[in-house]
Amino acid sequence: MTNDRSAPPRAADVLPDLIGVLGDVLRVDPQKIDPEQTFQFLGLDSLLIAEFVAVVNARHGTGLCASDLYDHPTPAAFAREVVRAASAVPAVEAAPAVRPAAADPVVPVVPVVRAAPAVPGREIVDVLREQLTAILCCDSWDVDADTPFPRLGVDSLLGAEFVAVVNRVFGLNERAVVLHEYPTLDALASYVAQRTGAPTTPPAVRELELLLDALHDGRLSVAEALVLLPRRAQV
Repeated sequence: MTNDRSAPPRAADVLPDLIGVLGDVLRVDPQKIDPEQTFQFLGLDSLLIAEFVAVVNARHGTGLCASDLYDHPTPAAFAREVVRAASAVPAVEAAPAVRPAAADPVVPVVPVVRAAPAVPGREIVDVLREQLTAILCCDSWDVDADTPFPRLGVDSLLGAEFVAVVNRVFGLNERAVVLHEYPTLDALASYVAQRTGAPTTPPAVRELELLLDALHDGRLSVAEALVLLPRRAQV
């Protein structure tokens, strides 16, 4: 009997995970969700749809859009679409194993288990900025840590996607409304640091380090850095 490890996932295998994600988004018991009911009937509005799809994409490596839920309006139908989208993603071919020479000792490989990261405060802002710039499709230097999210172009849908990514990266379970309570990267980083127990770094120090990184990477000239330095150095 052949054991096919590369067999594609089935909708029946994906559906329980989607129901679990949907339960987290709706804050209801997943066992109470009927997979044949429409998302609209279950209470999924446009903001929650963006959050749900962002989490599904993160978990299954797909690139689905919020509008796909209108074409596949029930969890059961959407599970079939997730399977189709996941199957369309090119598989990453594993590198061939290299056999050590007979005289070389075989060193056992210790698997790395990734838990929710305890990221220092400065790195929290850097991580948040990196994720946000990827969503906004802009340069990280264009995103100030003390600028409110709406002024950066973060609307309700992008905010839901951003919070879903933040939850995945830091192991949290926040709702999109957290951006209203902590409306800047600095404020959100402080909150994330508090939740994860990570130390924080003064914003001025962080901005100076970001300026030096931009100078080192060639994204700023020395003259531009000298102009920005006095402003960034102010505490």
